[in-house]
Amino acid sequence: MAANDPHQHPHPQAPGSTSCLSAAALMERLEEEINRSERLGTPLSCLLVVIGDAAELSYTHGSPFVEEALAFIAEALAGELRRFDRIGRPSEDELLLVLPGADAPQGEIAARRLLGRLRAIKVESEGVRRPLQMVVGLATWMKDVTAEELLAEARAAIQREHLQTHG
Repeated sequence: MAANDPHQHPHPQAPGSTSCLSAAALMERLEEEINRSERLGTPLSCLLVVIGDAAELSYTHGSPFVEEALAFIAEALAGELRRFDRIGRPSEDELLLVLPGADAPQGEIAARRLLGRLRAIKVESEGVRRPLQMVVGLATWMKDVTAEELLAEARAAIQREHLQTHG
């Protein structure tokens, strides 16, 4: 696996070495941000990032390959985030970016920027380099929405995106 960016390491970090929050820590942080947004009346958005062809990659290269790819993606995205944004792993095959202060239009801008960064990441298989098929789902917090509901909305956005692109 390699990236086109010369400032990126040519090989991903070992799984678990990223600054990603665990699922439990991520949900705790998301609850904190929801409470802050509710208290201060500020927006909050989340971006859910998944590898669209993760099942194929896992079948072809094994699940450690997908784990390594997600760790590498998390490292690449961490450099694109603001110092107070957070990234975590809500499940073994997802990354969630918590974007305090970002409303829906700002979340969409961030999603487009991050997708551009993600498209620069390539995997190498049998001597051929190709981009990962990345999908991003955006969810913006609204009053009385829980962390679990916000994550579910981001997952639903991924499903809607998948249906639109794959009919």
